[in-house]
Amino acid sequence: MSVEKAFHLFNTLSGNKEKLEAIDPKHLKIYACGPTVYNFAHIGNARMAVVFDTLVRTLRMIYPKVTYVSNITDIDDKIIDAAMEQNVEITSITEKYTQIYNEDMSKLNVLQPDIQPKATEYISEMIDLIAELIEKDFAYEKKGHVLFHVPTYKNYGKLSNRNREEQIAGSRVEVAPFKKDPADFVLWKPSTDEQPGWDSPWGVGRPGWHTECSAMSKKTLGLPFDIHGGGRDLIFPHHENEIAQSCCSSANVNQPDSYAKYWMHNGFVTINGEKMSKSLGNIILTKDLASEYHGEVIRLALLSTHYRQGLDWNDSIIHQSKKLLDKLYKIYFDLSEIGATEDDSSFSIIDSLLDDLNSPALISDLNKLVKDYSKDKDTNHVLIKTKLNIIGSALGILQDKNYNHVSISEELKVKIEKLLSARVIAKEKKDFSRADEIRDELRELGVEIKDSKEGTSWNLVK
Repeated sequence: MSVEKAFHLFNTLSGNKEKLEAIDPKHLKIYACGPTVYNFAHIGNARMAVVFDTLVRTLRMIYPKVTYVSNITDIDDKIIDAAMEQNVEITSITEKYTQIYNEDMSKLNVLQPDIQPKATEYISEMIDLIAELIEKDFAYEKKGHVLFHVPTYKNYGKLSNRNREEQIAGSRVEVAPFKKDPADFVLWKPSTDEQPGWDSPWGVGRPGWHTECSAMSKKTLGLPFDIHGGGRDLIFPHHENEIAQSCCSSANVNQPDSYAKYWMHNGFVTINGEKMSKSLGNIILTKDLASEYHGEVIRLALLSTHYRQGLDWNDSIIHQSKKLLDKLYKIYFDLSEIGATEDDSSFSIIDSLLDDLNSPALISDLNKLVKDYSKDKDTNHVLIKTKLNIIGSALGILQDKNYNHVSISEELKVKIEKLLSARVIAKEKKDFSRADEIRDELRELGVEIKDSKEGTSWNLVK
């Protein structure tokens, strides 16, 4: 439902919180940098996916159409190294981990992007982009490499606010002897016989990492588009380089916002106060968390801190999120027979999300709702159900009609589902005696069921 609401966001490019003014009020366009698929997704990957999914969910309540693009990097030196180590084709690595990533994010109620482009499907567009930069004297070829010549772009550093010395020190590209300038970065590099490569005017090679998003965002969304984002670690050099490439080719070289109008970046995830790293052995994988906790618990924990701030992951944050979600579902199931009103005025419920996606403030509202309901169960049930519906839709929670706050084995879950299916068949055959017997069997298993117009839901109560 689209309503007359204003969304404010902190724009990394300007350094200010701004009112979102869509380029086309009827069609908002968003691009967020997705994962490099060579290993399992960790909780840092999940935070970016959940943050931008929540952004998209919120903006779809305001705008009649939102197109969300989030890419897959399926050509990268880390992928090549992983394939060589395992002695397999690169596609067996990238296809495997792309599927796992999407499955892991689905468990967290992250909706599939409208478009999920893969870098290897846009090589020709990247070659065209590079050729245009060479033609306009923003890039040059040397020893099979093509490099962007940073001094030719006067606005370089506007996004990250880095000066010349900081740009060179922070660049991920090694200072090769054939560079005209130490800050120059690779657009195309040669491939050996053992490495994947594509024919190009500069020989067989592959694109630099930064090149792909400039080409894919232009192809999928057109330029300019409204919001570009990703993790804070991408501000420099990745997003800085994207702006340089795109403004010097298809966009306006004098206007950094002629590529993307607004830039959003989420903060890092630390583990018990320490940075995630292999050396510390503290990398938490999404799949491992999802095997222990319901996906919505993880999602709520990821949203418990404002997206621009760092998130310190610890036992307390996940336990608090589970405790709150259990209470919310208890109320939601209590009110399963209650209708809801969702007129335009009711959307004031998510005003905190409209203020730079302030999810902690909205979670605070949920805690207050739980407290008020526990004090007075005769309070306005329609209003409470409305709040839960709208907040649940925006935050991506309260979407599982069979949510259970009690641990349950897979064996018991299968047994319950079989009994529920048998009960449905019995009711269809008007064998109500058998349907009642199955209800009693379920009750003995500690399962409470509720029939409603939307179907039958169940909850484990012991």
